[in-house]
Amino acid sequence: VQLQASGGGLVQPGGSLRLSCAASGLTFTNYAMGWFRQAPGKEREFVAAISWSRGVAYYTDSVKGQFTISRDNAKNTVFLQMNSLKPEDTAVYHCGAGDQMAKILSDYDQYNYWGQGTLVTVSS
Repeated sequence: VQLQASGGGLVQPGGSLRLSCAASGLTFTNYAMGWFRQAPGKEREFVAAISWSRGVAYYTDSVKGQFTISRDNAKNTVFLQMNSLKPEDTAVYHCGAGDQMAKILSDYDQYNYWGQGTLVTVSS
């Protein structure tokens, strides 16, 4: 199984980025997908997730209305559209895949597989 995250980079405050996570080696439609981030010197935190069955999206409170998670099952890819970016959004963003046993998608330990991460830097 491989999860390949991409789309990170340097962006000015107020800008936008779209992260992608391409999955291979698994039956994508059987997996919930999530994004977590870890900023320098801080603990890892849940950002967003999308369920495997009905594509229900979940967000941490701090990104509601700012970030949008979506999935393209035909392309085995999950996206994270990030708008109105702030310096505090600076972090390494990791995508994860959790099988049908994963019930609490904000819990890192519920995920089976992880990608390598992509760095997002929000700075002027």
